Amino acid sequence: MLIDIAKKSPLFSGKKKAPQANSGPAWKILIVDDEPDVHTVTKLALSRFKLDNRTLEFINAYSGEEAKQILLKEKNIAMAFVDVVMESDHAGLELVRWIREDHVNKAIRLILRTGQPGQAPEEDVIVNYDINDYKAKAELDSRKLVTSVYSALRSYRDIMQIEEAKESQIRHRKGLERVVQATSGLFELRTLHNFADGLLTQVATLLNFDSETLLFSCSSVDAMSEQVSANKLRVLAGTGQYSSHHDKEIPENIKEKLLQALKEKNCIYEKDCFVGYFPAKSGWVNLMYMGGINSIDDLDKKLIDIFAINVGVAFENLLLNKELEDTQSELILRLGDVVESRSKEAANHVKRMAAYCFKLALFAGLDVQDAELIKHASPMHDIGKIATPDSILLKPGKLDAAEWSVMRQHPQVGHDILAKSERPILKAASIISLQHHEKFDGSGYPSGLKGEDIHIFARIVAIADVFDALSHARCYKPAWPLEEVMKAMKEGSGSHFDPVLLDLFIENIEVFNMLKEKLHD
Repeated sequence: MLIDIAKKSPLFSGKKKAPQANSGPAWKILIVDDEPDVHTVTKLALSRFKLDNRTLEFINAYSGEEAKQILLKEKNIAMAFVDVVMESDHAGLELVRWIREDHVNKAIRLILRTGQPGQAPEEDVIVNYDINDYKAKAELDSRKLVTSVYSALRSYRDIMQIEEAKESQIRHRKGLERVVQATSGLFELRTLHNFADGLLTQVATLLNFDSETLLFSCSSVDAMSEQVSANKLRVLAGTGQYSSHHDKEIPENIKEKLLQALKEKNCIYEKDCFVGYFPAKSGWVNLMYMGGINSIDDLDKKLIDIFAINVGVAFENLLLNKELEDTQSELILRLGDVVESRSKEAANHVKRMAAYCFKLALFAGLDVQDAELIKHASPMHDIGKIATPDSILLKPGKLDAAEWSVMRQHPQVGHDILAKSERPILKAASIISLQHHEKFDGSGYPSGLKGEDIHIFARIVAIADVFDALSHARCYKPAWPLEEVMKAMKEGSGSHFDPVLLDLFIENIEVFNMLKEKLHD
């Protein structure tokens, strides 16, 4: 019968066909049988078999245990012919159960072959074992052999296509999740520098790359120019060997690719690098260079395109928020100037206050966002003086008890003016206005707050305000020398001032004195 299979195979009809190039790797077929002749004849009968212009690759196992070792090492075995009776009467059946249950391989197509049907009745085997076909060797002629292989391989091919589609969907979904996660982090960044650093980090995470990167910005006017040059590009951030390139010359090997991306208005994907093109409606274009990249597949390109759109939105929001905050800050600064000029305070008092408070907040360990907040809010600390009569506000001498009572109302007035706003800067300004005359020992006004019950913003402003007031001339006193200012402030440690904050201020007095000189009247 085995020889008959080979002789009767239609693949040996004598008709020759023109050779065709393989369109893919060979189909792997495992032959599990303890009879060497079965291996020989099966391979002979199927030697010219092709499906989808792919040939067959035969793998031989002569026992169930040997087949297990092969299956543990070999990947993508499409089908297996398994003899029932080998080293034991049910070795083939035990192998089938191991493949499906222990090895958890549901894709491989399994065809049982037996020369002793009575050892394993067909009905029992079909019911109890997850196989795809069952043949007695006596009935398996060449045509049935070829037919069974066609059927098994087509089934395996379809299963693989379904699995690949599922894996592709999962990969796309995970990729989109990475895009959403990466972009959401960008929307939380509030400064251009943080945005630039964050963008580099998020793109590296998105593409699962740890490469050297550079981020640039360019105005849309320059980007639209036919003769745009690399010197119009501003370096915002860099990593790796490019981390020191802030505001420096762009490396020559990168200029050409950047200008190409600007000209094509699109991302550039090359074997060794990637250039991202991220335009924003506000009139700016971000360009990102990533080096040391071997390849970016089609899915990564699609994810980058989606990410680029979201980056444009995030950058647009950042610029809009910055414009709003800058506008708020300038209005607050101008209003503070108006109040201080009315009371004949030093011309740059509110600017110095903003600078002192920002630095002291950082020295005190506040994050940059809170330090920026107190910087923009502190110029409004005396806004309540707008309601103080000139006769009191401009009096050159000492105030009497009644006049002092009116003067002490300005913190509450300032708070009432600002308290109803939901804007972070104005809310911070309302707290500062209300509490900046409170004292650490509880002897201040208007509420007699003590210690850390006083907001840290107000405790910082109190130090900055007294330092600047003593350091500059007022209508009621001349400017004090720095030594006398420091002596007076040290005497107020723990009573007027928070002693920890005051120590930080004194330890860094050179910084604050430089700011005072830089912003002199």
